[in-house]
Amino acid sequence: MTNLPTSPLAGICAIKLDAKAEPLLQRFFEANPAYFLAVQGEPARPGAAQEEIHEPFPAGWSFTRKWLIGYVDTASSLIAIANVVSDLLATGVWHVGTFIVATERHGKGEAQVLFASVEHWARDNGAQWLRLGVVAGNARAQRFWHSQGFTQVRTREGMEFGSLTQTVLVMYKPLAGGTPAEYLSLVPRDQPDRHND
Repeated sequence: MTNLPTSPLAGICAIKLDAKAEPLLQRFFEANPAYFLAVQGEPARPGAAQEEIHEPFPAGWSFTRKWLIGYVDTASSLIAIANVVSDLLATGVWHVGTFIVATERHGKGEAQVLFASVEHWARDNGAQWLRLGVVAGNARAQRFWHSQGFTQVRTREGMEFGSLTQTVLVMYKPLAGGTPAEYLSLVPRDQPDRHND
């Protein structure tokens, strides 16, 4: 398995974010509050980076590996992060937990280019499906994920993030063909009629 995606942006390289990178990631979160304001109604709390790196999955959830990828510039400052989990809930289903590009770099097409590189890397390493959740009403995020080929498959209501209770749209994307029925047979929890679980 290839360790990390190759950065498609000149002067930017991909690095693994681990416990030693917590201060770097926390600074990035604090400097780019838009994601946290949209999702949890407040800026990143102290310890947000530690949680991003170390937070465990719910009991019984299967997965192969969690990848926390940072993209740094020549000054070793983070300009984007991607949190990706391989084989979450089923072999070949990769989950995008967090994808944030620095606000100052919005509008340049860099988010699309960076995510395309993550997608290609995932597919080259066995991903057949991508899945993610996006907060309903976060119009910018919804437009982005739709533009990347993701389709909504389920709605989960009453999800608590920070000071907000949100509705989350569960979305998926096939990377090797496949039908919605095939995806849902692999990940029954994403069935549209499932109760929150």
